[in-house]
Amino acid sequence: MPALIGHRRASVSAVITGLTLTLLAASIYALLQGPITIAPQTAFDTIFRYDGGVDSPHKAILTEIRLPRLLLAMLVGAVLAVCGTAMQGLFRNALADPSLIGVTSGASAGAACMIVLGSPWSLLSSQLGLPLVTIGAALGGFISVVLVYRLATNDRGTAVATMLLAGIAIGAIAAALSNLFSYFADHDMLRRISLWQMGSLEGANWPRVLVMAVFAVLSAIVLPRQAQAFNALLLGESEARHLGIDVERLKRRTVIVVAAGVGAAVAVAGVIAFVGLAVPHMLRLLIGPDNRALIPASFLGGALLVVVADTLARQLVAPAELPTGIVTALIGAPVFFSLLLHERRRIAS
Repeated sequence: MPALIGHRRASVSAVITGLTLTLLAASIYALLQGPITIAPQTAFDTIFRYDGGVDSPHKAILTEIRLPRLLLAMLVGAVLAVCGTAMQGLFRNALADPSLIGVTSGASAGAACMIVLGSPWSLLSSQLGLPLVTIGAALGGFISVVLVYRLATNDRGTAVATMLLAGIAIGAIAAALSNLFSYFADHDMLRRISLWQMGSLEGANWPRVLVMAVFAVLSAIVLPRQAQAFNALLLGESEARHLGIDVERLKRRTVIVVAAGVGAAVAVAGVIAFVGLAVPHMLRLLIGPDNRALIPASFLGGALLVVVADTLARQLVAPAELPTGIVTALIGAPVFFSLLLHERRRIAS
């Protein structure tokens, strides 16, 4: 048994090290490549040496376009993946996804509402310094999660099964509202709604990076501390309570953090699909179900997936851009499928 445990730890360490190094390499490539290729030394001088890069013609490209976009991609991917891990732990189902609590569909409905009907709120948008679509998405996601949580909670606590059903119901209502707004939208509005729902980091800037960083730090602080509780919950709620886990507090804390993190990610980048479902499940097949390793690995894996997807989105049809959400699905789905086939063959042998 000690040898087996040591092998498992070595495997986890190797995976996390590999993810870290690959993320570093992908980040450097994303900074250097684009319509204008920048030499590594020029990029280093511009970003890190105040005396050597201040007058560089590439300064605006690096510091105002590529660097905030890179950081936003990392933060959005990390938050979506780690929130997906938390939801899979809470629901005790490897196919669970953050959208199950209604935050994604609610945010989509809120964004569509602001695109179609948001003109009277333009003054509020200018005062807050945020786009109307971002405000609408945040409000829509928040309202959906509150409704789901209230429907699933009674005097005896919060029922996970009821939360799942409530999430499906609220998600269906939100999707119907999105379709209703799309029906009344003109051609320009309809295109904006469609592009937003595909997910894109094209509007990345430093204020959005700052907003997303707050929720990424919140997720990185709170969710790893729940890893042991998620492990205990795999045995069942009654067993977890016997082990001293405050299950209701765990549910409440997880829903709040996931709703905040995913809501912020959807508000600043649109709907970037597949990350919260695929990354935790793929890593679980590689390193096992222990959430103490799975949560930090998912943080890195989600960041890596979105950085790679966004880099490809900028380059595949240059000078135009593909929506990042499409590319995440095109990358993640085949890898996800191959891992499932490998796991199936391993179990059968």
